[in-house]
Amino acid sequence: MEHLLQHLRNLGFTEMEGKVMVELAKQGSASGYEVAKRLGVSRSNVYGTLQRLAQQGYLQAGPGEPVRYSVLDTEELTKMISSHLQQSLEAVKAGMPKHQPERPLFFNVEGDKNVLESLARELSQAEHEIIVDIYREEAALLREELEEAEARGVRVLWSCDGADNTPARWMSPSVLGNAGRQGGRRFSFVIDRRRCMLGMRGEPGSAQAVVTEHPVMAELLLSHFAQELVLFELDQDMGAELEGRYGPLYQSIIRRYAGGPS
Repeated sequence: MEHLLQHLRNLGFTEMEGKVMVELAKQGSASGYEVAKRLGVSRSNVYGTLQRLAQQGYLQAGPGEPVRYSVLDTEELTKMISSHLQQSLEAVKAGMPKHQPERPLFFNVEGDKNVLESLARELSQAEHEIIVDIYREEAALLREELEEAEARGVRVLWSCDGADNTPARWMSPSVLGNAGRQGGRRFSFVIDRRRCMLGMRGEPGSAQAVVTEHPVMAELLLSHFAQELVLFELDQDMGAELEGRYGPLYQSIIRRYAGGPS
């Protein structure tokens, strides 16, 4: 019964209203005195509740003295509640002031489920372009959302560290490979060159992300993406020559700026 009463409270009925309606549904019909006696509460509270529910149309009051009340059958009752709720929702939609709430400049998302849901939500709102820098594990989890974006005309550009079995159109691995990678797999998205989401996934429950519309962050991520693809194309054209001069993955250059041994 408590479970049912909780749902009635969620629909806007008071504790007493819910108990009265459930009791009448059990008994078929009853007087105010009988309902009060069965619930073990004062008659004055029950009488006021019965009259209020009857005025709202949820109860029917029979003729005679004492008045006997009955609740609408379940299907009719739920239709009436649904209609009242829909009217309230429409009134809120029409009457709520249109001022847009201010978003914080940066906000954090934590936890694997929350991060993935936030990523999917951001991707679903893209209108023109999505820039993606991601590992193959996250690419697989978000592939459906990104393909849906492409299907509605959004331009999707990829940089994806993947395995040999990753589709070629998803591949544009960084020349720097996994250099500097610590604590998990990094990802970043730039939505419509404005909305950014970047973070890291790794151990279960350790996912974290930052969402922002700060123009400097968008500029940095877009610049990094462009530089990564330029390096990729250079590697495709001159990879053997560059590797011969600087070593595999050009480690002699990377160590110079990453603090490793020269």
